Amino acid sequence: MSETITYQYQSNSNITKKKGVDEFLLSKYNEVQQNQAPCFFWGKLTDPYITARCLITLSNTVQSSFNLSPFQLALLKDPIVTAGNEKIRFEGFSHCAGVYARVDVLPDGHDGEFLENGTTNVDFNQAMIGALGSVRKNEDVVLSVGEKEVSLSHKGKKVVERKVPLPTKWIKGLTTVQLYLSDSEATFEMNRIQAVQLFRSIPKGKPKIDYYLIMRGNRPLLTPSKQANGVCIGGVHRLRLLEHLVPHITKLKVFAHKTMQSTTWQLYFGNVRFSLSLSRDSWRGFSGEGAALESLIEDVPEALIKRFDHFSYANQEFNPTLLAIDEGMDFKKMDNISGRLSAMGMLGFDLDENHFFYRRLPFKLNRIMSLNPRLKNAEKLLTEDKVQIVSNSGERVEALVAGSGVHHSVIIDKGKPRCTCTWFARHQGERGMCKHILAVKKKIS
Repeated sequence: MSETITYQYQSNSNITKKKGVDEFLLSKYNEVQQNQAPCFFWGKLTDPYITARCLITLSNTVQSSFNLSPFQLALLKDPIVTAGNEKIRFEGFSHCAGVYARVDVLPDGHDGEFLENGTTNVDFNQAMIGALGSVRKNEDVVLSVGEKEVSLSHKGKKVVERKVPLPTKWIKGLTTVQLYLSDSEATFEMNRIQAVQLFRSIPKGKPKIDYYLIMRGNRPLLTPSKQANGVCIGGVHRLRLLEHLVPHITKLKVFAHKTMQSTTWQLYFGNVRFSLSLSRDSWRGFSGEGAALESLIEDVPEALIKRFDHFSYANQEFNPTLLAIDEGMDFKKMDNISGRLSAMGMLGFDLDENHFFYRRLPFKLNRIMSLNPRLKNAEKLLTEDKVQIVSNSGERVEALVAGSGVHHSVIIDKGKPRCTCTWFARHQGERGMCKHILAVKKKIS
């Protein structure tokens, strides 16, 4: 399977001076041209200094890795920006896909007009970082997200966007991290002083053990000792990505996944938010978790998926229950549609508003199978007639799945699956279902 999709933008991104104000133009690329609007958004940023610092931190995240080789580190990748529904969101992953970062410019964070809605990819090269770094407080900064005109004030510097590869694992990562976010709850909240004290206590180097975030009185602490009410953080050194932002916050919230598969650190700056999600361990990327695989078992007509894609707009709230009622559709089918949209990276999750939002990505729908090899292998097992249902009482299913010289036993008891394969023994379902369970579930569905 190809690891990257290579494409070229139709024009450069650049910063130019127009009537004394610098303008920052983001070029767009879309594999499926659903609209030809030259510009999605044009207007001023109401807090350009903080927004610029957040974007620099996001760029630092995108250029970071916590488990890759120097050669792999040289393959820089680019964040995603979505404009629509009065919000502008910038998103990106670290090279290893184990850290997800997002900048949300909220409705009061800009003073402009949304001419269209859509998603583009942004090249944060050194010239652009320099321009962002030179933004000072109380300056007029005009941002435009589109194909031909954008403005980000500063000093008439020109930023040229280059041809880039976009990793397919980013789409897979977008799937998992949003599902983990939707299963997370706010666990701790800190003010600026508490947060600064906490970040000063991050251990030096790269600890190889888990740390736990606890509150002792009014003081947040990081400890290597497991605590009953603590939040488990694997690869705690990754939090240093936030060190330069913490002194500017109004507050910080920590959201923990219900089974500690991730933690999300959300920083608040008034009209701008910065979110950083960490995978369970520094060597684990969100792209390999397989959290959405069960939702992809039942086939959904591609025409129906396209219908939702055509009528949805960027950053729109995506509420499966309300949509099912409005469309007169079975709730289970709507869950399957949601799973497929999520698996293609087309749904994000807003922790504060507690709902999914729509993100139109520039990828064809038929790419979904190639991005999920376990699902593809499950289909192969069924095609080759290697799945035998031994018994099925409704609440309990027993099956045998032929492997390489061995038959794996799969049991699904009251919805809880087990398998005798090595993958299940190693991960116990924490990183998605194995191909054998997927094949059995698809056969009985």
